[in-house]
Amino acid sequence: MTPRATLAGLGLLVLALFAGSLLVGPAPIAPGHGLAALATGADPAAALIMREIRLPRALLALLIGAGLGTAGAALQGYLRNPLAEPGLLGISGTAALGAALALYGGLAAAVPLALPASALAGAALATLLVQALAGSGGGSITLILAGVAVSSLAAALTSLVLNLSPNPFAASEIVYWLLGSLADRSMTHVAIAGPFILAGLALLLTVGRDLDALTLGEDAAASLGITLGRTRALVVLGSALAVGAGVAVAGAIGFVGLVVPHLLRPLTGAMPSRLLPASALGGAALLLAADIAVRLIAPERDLKLGVVTALVGAPFFLWLVWRGRQRLA
Repeated sequence: MTPRATLAGLGLLVLALFAGSLLVGPAPIAPGHGLAALATGADPAAALIMREIRLPRALLALLIGAGLGTAGAALQGYLRNPLAEPGLLGISGTAALGAALALYGGLAAAVPLALPASALAGAALATLLVQALAGSGGGSITLILAGVAVSSLAAALTSLVLNLSPNPFAASEIVYWLLGSLADRSMTHVAIAGPFILAGLALLLTVGRDLDALTLGEDAAASLGITLGRTRALVVLGSALAVGAGVAVAGAIGFVGLVVPHLLRPLTGAMPSRLLPASALGGAALLLAADIAVRLIAPERDLKLGVVTALVGAPFFLWLVWRGRQRLA
């Protein structure tokens, strides 16, 4: 299959899953009637469900999945590490810490937008810390070490917040939010996260040529005119915008950025410039499918989206480790 055919196929898959996300839910609305209500508003009750509940959920799954998939592909290309994923830079963990602090202090209950705002502030702080620790001339190993340090600190502080939570209800709220979910999201959440995710995607999609050159090594890329500091800044900032905004409105959703690039790399000729747009579509398709599965498997149990992606991603991660060991044997 050619790269163009791969993109076309992924695009059709995303459209089909987006339509499926709009049509799946506890309310028994016929597909044709639901789409008509979404477009025209003829049936007020059905239009309310479609426009205020299902459409925001589908849009967020599309945007967040695309952001996670593209960030994973960009980080794997820049770091030349097949196990790199968005959480490696500490952006997800620090955004989650910001949200946990907002829940812990009661700010999230007092101010409606305090939760996503705090998570975005955490993502911005992580970006500044990682860039400062890595330094202007640091290489990929330095960036990984800086990300691990920030991620570990964020995880420790989040655990501390849980440990010091004033009551079990606050702790439970923090834990449930950290599991990741798209339930009960509105167009306000889309308006908050959408511009940041789209800006992150725009930055990440511009580094394809640079990442192609980096497959030859840093010295060869520099000889081809690639400015490694600029490339790193674009990858880190783009990942921070895309991933941080997603965590801000949906909680921590893992493994998408790890799984999707690996699945699509053989179909794109292992060229990062081709893998980036494919991973955007693949990430959107995976998160849309996972969110549909959440509503179909246990609709009455409020199964969390992050749990489903982890159940898919963890076995895949183990398979990667096993395959790597077989190659070394």
